[in-house]
Amino acid sequence: DMVASLMSTGKVNKVIVGADRIAMNGDTANKIGTFNIALMARHFNIPFYVAAPYSTFDPDTETGERIPIEFRSSDEITDKKSYAAVNCEIEIYNPAFDITPSEFVTLFITDKGNIAPEEIKGNFG
Repeated sequence: DMVASLMSTGKVNKVIVGADRIAMNGDTANKIGTFNIALMARHFNIPFYVAAPYSTFDPDTETGERIPIEFRSSDEITDKKSYAAVNCEIEIYNPAFDITPSEFVTLFITDKGNIAPEEIKGNFG
């Protein structure tokens, strides 16, 4: 993962990621590693945008704590045919997604216009 190294060069002036689900407080579920990128963007004062269809916002989910996280099989890591085979006696933590807290999001870019995290609830009245 070279995110921190690249951002430290000053060659990155914004970050745009996708989203699989967005809670009403702006917490965002996306592929694992997205939260790491948001943390680095914050550290280097780089704006962090989430681009997603308006339908990605879930009016029934108040916060990211309510978004279920899919966990993948440990076989993805321990499969003996894989170059990444490891000792199968260890416990594997293999989430497919993580949650980026809304405080790290500069703006949501949607097909119905841009939405600031603090404006989400007003759009789903």
